[in-house]
Amino acid sequence: MNTIPFTQDGLDKISAERDKLTAERPEVVGNLQKAREMGDLSENGYYKESKARLGWLDGRLRYLNRLIKQAEIVKSGQVTLTDGKKTYEYKIVGGYESNPQEKTISYQSPLGRAILGKKAGETVKVQTPNGLVEYKILKISA
Repeated sequence: MNTIPFTQDGLDKISAERDKLTAERPEVVGNLQKAREMGDLSENGYYKESKARLGWLDGRLRYLNRLIKQAEIVKSGQVTLTDGKKTYEYKIVGGYESNPQEKTISYQSPLGRAILGKKAGETVKVQTPNGLVEYKILKISA
């Protein structure tokens, strides 16, 4: 079985989502039962919506449970870079929890892969949609 790297924070977030959805499921099942009791299901929008919601919820729970089962806790690192014009600070995390808008990048991203194994003071080149960009690593911390 392949493992999926997560920081402890990332695993806690998906565990909390799973717990929230698990607590919500009995209400969704109850709504579906109420909709079935209304009679003709072919014209019942409440039934269709309830059935769709339960399907989505169960699918999401399967997905989250798979991630949690395969999760491997890894330490995240913080990196500070400059392209000569601007300074960037990112937290390096697992692929499922990356969000560049929140200043987290995956170790599997082009920038994350370029940084792995490097030290402060080294320069890395990364291919971006706007062309090749060169970054100088100012600081790396665990």
